[in-house]
Amino acid sequence: MQQIYAYGRVSSKGQNEARQVKEFLKLGVCKQNILIEKKSGKDFNRAKYLKLLEVIKAGDILYICSIDRLGRDYDGIIDEWRKLTKELNVIIKVLDAHILNTDIKPKNLMEKYLQDMTLLSLAFQAEQEWHNIKTRQKAGITIAKEKGKVLGRPKIVRSDKELCIVQAWQNGVISLHEAMHKLNLKKSAFYKLANELK
Repeated sequence: MQQIYAYGRVSSKGQNEARQVKEFLKLGVCKQNILIEKKSGKDFNRAKYLKLLEVIKAGDILYICSIDRLGRDYDGIIDEWRKLTKELNVIIKVLDAHILNTDIKPKNLMEKYLQDMTLLSLAFQAEQEWHNIKTRQKAGITIAKEKGKVLGRPKIVRSDKELCIVQAWQNGVISLHEAMHKLNLKKSAFYKLANELK
């Protein structure tokens, strides 16, 4: 029996996949057959994508919103496309590029050429955009550092009280239980603090 799947992807946990999910549900894809990945598209070593490859079979339909949701690697996109369409015989439907829908067979050589060129062009754009994003990020980080901005998680500033109590425990002046009680910390949190203050 033919199954209908959908694969979506966002590059980070901060991005929202709701738009893709909404599109797939509108098309009648069952929620359990919608696989959304929160991971970079630089390669295809992604848990949910690999799970999809395990369950999808010949004749099944796979929806993707656009080629760059499949991936951002030019060679990878072309290889995966061939694997899905030629080896697994999956029907792919691309929501923003209907010319690539594999259930529509080209009528002549010109249509086949246009399909192939569209795939190659969109795969190129996907990787090029990924490189552009990385270049902009790198430039932004450089400018921020030049302006003296501290990037990453802010360092936790420890109080004199914490330092004194940890040192007292390390010197054997107070017990572990007493030190934990004074700082209102559990054992794991206390040891973490002690390691930070080494």
